[in-house]
Amino acid sequence: MKHIQTFICITLFFLCSQSFSQNEKDNRFSYFKKKIESIEQKEINFVKSFHFFLKNEWDSTLVYTSKALLAKPNENIANYTHYMRGYSFMKKKLYGETIREYENISTSFIFYYKVLRNLGGISLERREYQKAISYFDRFNNSITSISNYNKSSVIHDLGIAYFHLSKYNKASEYLIQAAQIQEKNKDTLRLIGSYMDIANVYYEQYKDDIAIPYFEKAYLLSRKTTDFNIKRKASLNMAVVEENRKDLTKSLVYRKEYEKWKDSLNNQQKIWNVAQFEKKLAINEKEKQIKLLKTENKLKSSQRNNLIISSFLLTLLLISGTVFYVQKSKNLKTIHSQKEELDLLNKTKDKLFSIVSHDLRSSVNLMQKSNTKLIKNIESKDYETLSSIANKNASTASATYNLLENLLNWATLQTNQIYFHIESVELHNIIQQIEFNYLPLFENKNITFSNEVQHPSFIMADIDSLKIIIRNLLDNAIKFTEQNGTISCKSFEKENTIYLVIEDNGLGMDENTIEQLLKESPLLNKKKHQQEIGTGLGIQLCKTLIAKNNASFNIKSEITVGTKIIIGFPKS
Repeated sequence: MKHIQTFICITLFFLCSQSFSQNEKDNRFSYFKKKIESIEQKEINFVKSFHFFLKNEWDSTLVYTSKALLAKPNENIANYTHYMRGYSFMKKKLYGETIREYENISTSFIFYYKVLRNLGGISLERREYQKAISYFDRFNNSITSISNYNKSSVIHDLGIAYFHLSKYNKASEYLIQAAQIQEKNKDTLRLIGSYMDIANVYYEQYKDDIAIPYFEKAYLLSRKTTDFNIKRKASLNMAVVEENRKDLTKSLVYRKEYEKWKDSLNNQQKIWNVAQFEKKLAINEKEKQIKLLKTENKLKSSQRNNLIISSFLLTLLLISGTVFYVQKSKNLKTIHSQKEELDLLNKTKDKLFSIVSHDLRSSVNLMQKSNTKLIKNIESKDYETLSSIANKNASTASATYNLLENLLNWATLQTNQIYFHIESVELHNIIQQIEFNYLPLFENKNITFSNEVQHPSFIMADIDSLKIIIRNLLDNAIKFTEQNGTISCKSFEKENTIYLVIEDNGLGMDENTIEQLLKESPLLNKKKHQQEIGTGLGIQLCKTLIAKNNASFNIKSEITVGTKIIIGFPKS
């Protein structure tokens, strides 16, 4: 009874390496691509279908492969076409259609071994285990001269098929063989799945003393991954194992951990859905703008043509020295004005390039020195310092990435290419979304973060620029906050204005530094005391975006006490 309950409730990993998730993906079928490029360009529908196939656009692939087949291509092109159609149907989980397409492929097809691999996976998915074993055996016999394939996944799937046929000795033999290959290749995610499946094989035979160590191995490995789904399954397995061993205290610990990873997975999915929705809205707005601009361009083109004709006729009628002189004077004034503006922009550009190039050079130099130390420590097997050096490298890379992202946003803003849409935004939820993305950075310095923004707090702001502002200010707060510090986001309301306060207990600033940061200047400033990567571009970008959002900006800080950044947004 114990094993029946376990078999039902333990989350299996049996299909983690099924054929159509091959994960090898053949580097997007690089050899396949070389063959396609040698085909005559007159097969335009076939070429288009391959283009969409590489982009994972399965519906478009099916449309153009259908058109390509209507042209009655030769056997070689027909094989490729049926393969792409079968693979596309498989991705859409239309397995019956996949099988019908694969039946039209000749066994002499250069990629026929992939057909066998996919058919084996489909049979496994449809619980036709004996048929799956047959396909896998044919696959293994057909790839004797091919090395670029995932050997462990095929062996693993053979083990799963034998497990479902209750041939436990065969199943454990193949699964252990697959795990050994994965251990050698350091394929952690698949290795966790193999450990779970091996454990279940022995668990089904009541060999708990052999099964439980594999569950424990899978659990320990899962703690080193960032995949919430794998963590959740490993924790659930251990919870059930401890329940069956009557150790309810340990079981409860694993259950709580399982719920934690389950919640993290759900939160991640929710934030992803919100981001996708926001992306769709932004795309729709851009498409509307493009249509409007096309209409305006047509109107301007017509007006320009009319103006050219009128100007030509007017020039013929009114050629005179006076008009020429006036026109020349206007042109000179325009040129002079543009020259002054261009000189100012060039000064800003030169200073920006100077600062950015200096900081990028410093960060690359720092990475080179750090990597040299890393290589020496690896050679000397000094593993104690490897983690510290790797964390420093990650911090430097993160700071350099933030610098480049701010530079891109600054350039977009300076060329008036950024799109602003002021609307009602719920501030608490925005902070919550950004907090989720910054959790690794907080954990890296053991910083305690708290979102104390009142809920709900609706403000009038452009959501994209608001996120840029908050991310930059949090980056600065993390940068200047020591290990085990605290950062918080708070809000308060006053006279139809909602104030966002980002507070830390970091290094703080003196009055002179605060005055320089609040000063309006078209050029960038570099903080003299700053030791990390930075140009002052982030705070300048924030000030510009805050002004465009009709918001106020203020700083309160004390040396060694901490800093408060206060932004006042119009209340919705």
